[in-house]
Amino acid sequence: MSVTRPDTVLVTGASGFVAGHCVEDLLRHGYAVRGTVRDVARSEKVAHLTALAAETGGSLDFVAARLDTDEGWAEAVAGCTYVLHVASPNPPTVPRDENEVIRPAVEGTLRVLRAAAASDTVRRVVLTSSTSAVAGGRPEPGSGHHTEADWSLEENCSPYEKSKTLAERAAWNFLSELPGQRRLEMVAVNPGLVIGPLQRSEVTTSNESVQRLLNHSMPAVPHISWSLVDVRDVAVAHRLAMESPEAPGNRYICAGPDTWMLEMARILATEFGPRGFRVPTRRLPYWAMWLAARFDPTLRLALGFVGRPELVSSRKATDELGWSARPPAEILRDTGQSLIDYGLVRRRG
Repeated sequence: MSVTRPDTVLVTGASGFVAGHCVEDLLRHGYAVRGTVRDVARSEKVAHLTALAAETGGSLDFVAARLDTDEGWAEAVAGCTYVLHVASPNPPTVPRDENEVIRPAVEGTLRVLRAAAASDTVRRVVLTSSTSAVAGGRPEPGSGHHTEADWSLEENCSPYEKSKTLAERAAWNFLSELPGQRRLEMVAVNPGLVIGPLQRSEVTTSNESVQRLLNHSMPAVPHISWSLVDVRDVAVAHRLAMESPEAPGNRYICAGPDTWMLEMARILATEFGPRGFRVPTRRLPYWAMWLAARFDPTLRLALGFVGRPELVSSRKATDELGWSARPPAEILRDTGQSLIDYGLVRRRG
């Protein structure tokens, strides 16, 4: 009896937060996975994924490929049916030059697409974009929420927002210019602020807000809002976008309801306050945040988002992909517990 081999999926930046959860979801659903890493010798960066492959009995291997060079990408896509291009720079502070973020995001995306287009086996690419490519630099919509029809206003964007917008636009432009005989499919997944349980002991840029609240590393809470989404749900969205026959050519926003940081703090305080975590629950005035940002580069990055709600709709992903999202309270509880389990936050008396 012949055995059908599972499709092989390439996941770029496999050691990253979102990519790691994509690898786990794919392995648990029977796919063979290949992950790109900057250095295959740094096995400690992917030891948790190797353990997952052993646990699930799945096929997992790693190849070296970087966003800033063509070397390794042809080998990375060889024999793969799908590519999840997840890797992209996400700096924790404001870069001195916006091109430090924009150039690797755009050029890296085009490198992956060129390799996929030149491959004899790759049928579809799922691009990890962001709501930063949808609502960045835009005023609050007059009615309703921003949808996949919207694009960020580049002239008003932060460097990260601009990098995600330009990278996704470059990808769609590349696809539109491919010769007719090479039909490469693409889907863009546009998540909100991705938080959730960790797979290893390393705080991600997006989870830092929860860590700061639990650590009481700021006396009060900035007036900042995000559309939260759990990293596990983002991984599922990538797989659904990869599998759905109707998905090619589409963007899919994957984000929960707009949640102010003060609301996040109150959820965390209710859950973890009785366990010794003194979560701040007062709003931080803008003037105080502005002063603190002179000495805190992370707060400096957040200044441009003060008072600006992120109103986006995930209805298309729900209706067309059958995707669903965990509620913010559940996401925050699981994120906080994960940070505690890995010893990345501390109780205060």
